[in-house]
Amino acid sequence: MSKENQTQIDRTQAVTRTAVGGAIVNLLLSVLKVVVGQLGHSQALIADGIHSLSDLLSDLLVLIAGHHASQEADRDHPYGHARYETVATLALGFLLFGVAIGIGWDAAERLFQPEELLRPELSALVVSLFSIGVKEWLYWWTLGYAKRVKSDLLRANAWHHRSDAISSIVVFIGVLGTMAGLPYLDAIAAILVAVMIAKIAWELGWEATNELVDTGLEASRLKDVTDTICSVGGVRSIHMLRTRRSGGRASADVHVLVDPYVSVSEGHMVSVLVEQRLKRQIAEITDVTVHIDPEDDETIPAGPLLPLRAEALAIIASAWSAIPAACERERVVFHYLGGKIDIDVYLPISACLRKGWDPSGLRNELQNALAQEPAFGRVRIYYG
Repeated sequence: MSKENQTQIDRTQAVTRTAVGGAIVNLLLSVLKVVVGQLGHSQALIADGIHSLSDLLSDLLVLIAGHHASQEADRDHPYGHARYETVATLALGFLLFGVAIGIGWDAAERLFQPEELLRPELSALVVSLFSIGVKEWLYWWTLGYAKRVKSDLLRANAWHHRSDAISSIVVFIGVLGTMAGLPYLDAIAAILVAVMIAKIAWELGWEATNELVDTGLEASRLKDVTDTICSVGGVRSIHMLRTRRSGGRASADVHVLVDPYVSVSEGHMVSVLVEQRLKRQIAEITDVTVHIDPEDDETIPAGPLLPLRAEALAIIASAWSAIPAACERERVVFHYLGGKIDIDVYLPISACLRKGWDPSGLRNELQNALAQEPAFGRVRIYYG
């Protein structure tokens, strides 16, 4: 089994375990908070219970998204399904923002209607304290899996649990203050919970949006990528490096400059080594496209399209038809460099041993015969 497949299996298992475990805990907490909040007369605890209910919905969302994201690439999704995680994270952000608006609106209305303010009881205080411990445990448990499988979706869900733990702390303080004779604190605590939820929603939504619009890796990580590529033997320099994130993973495409006279197979081997080294040393990169360049096409000005091999061979055959020695050529190699076609002509070793043979004169003759062909540059002759 490949490393990439094993990583995807680990990711799927992590998503399933944390989503199911979190859903069970959040369902129990949500029911407990809402019921005790009603019986114990705490608006802040009821708001916290609704927050836990949103956690339950987010766990279900994570489970569904994780299932789709784990599917293999297919004809309709050639780059895989990792963006399902990103879309789910964005949806989770919208869900949290809606919850924040609802909680904040209700609490603000009660602040301006003192007769509507609730008077919490001791049971609300005990449940809020219990919720702090449970949600903090859920945060560290989910975050551990997120780090292990490098999943932004699980990291987002972990912070969702942390936001609930923080909101429970605010609820605890609000309930305690109200019981001590400050009747507004419970409603104020509910508003603070709403603000914290809205902040988390904004951060999740912003990160997911950046990924959906193909935001690349940060500058420090790009330097690591560049250093890794340039460490491969045969690489002279790189340009047009582009990266993008997708569901906790990243892809990269890059133009690599090599010696312009290496063979196609050697250039291909350089590209394979670049791909393998990037995947091995840059943990989040799972897809690499390497374009081998004989020259920097960012600095070379674009000129007229040069003739390809079949047309170029026809041109030189016509230009050299009156040169008998040119008819002995065994192989012709074209180099498309600097807006021209340089030509390497290979002749049999027996030709240069012939009496009266003038290699330098032949090269000049071949060069001069192409003087009226602007597409061609330097001609070189090789024997053997």
